Amino acid sequence: MKTPTTQRVQKHRDGLRAAGMRPVQIWVPDTRREGFALECRRQSLLLKGDPLETTTQNWLQAVADTTGWQ
Repeated sequence: MKTPTTQRVQKHRDGLRAAGMRPVQIWVPDTRREGFALECRRQSLLLKGDPLETTTQNWLQAVADTTGWQ
């Protein structure tokens, strides 16, 4: 037998599906994991001075809409 919470969640999901939505699961790096910051630094240093990276960064800055950011 489904609990009231399970029934409510199922009703919500059914409504989303009826609206044409579907669930998607994604996996992202665990930023709390030991060594995460070191790996970020390692990868960043690999890009240091790379001309394509500089071009990409310049383009991102040019097209970014930062209106209202603090």
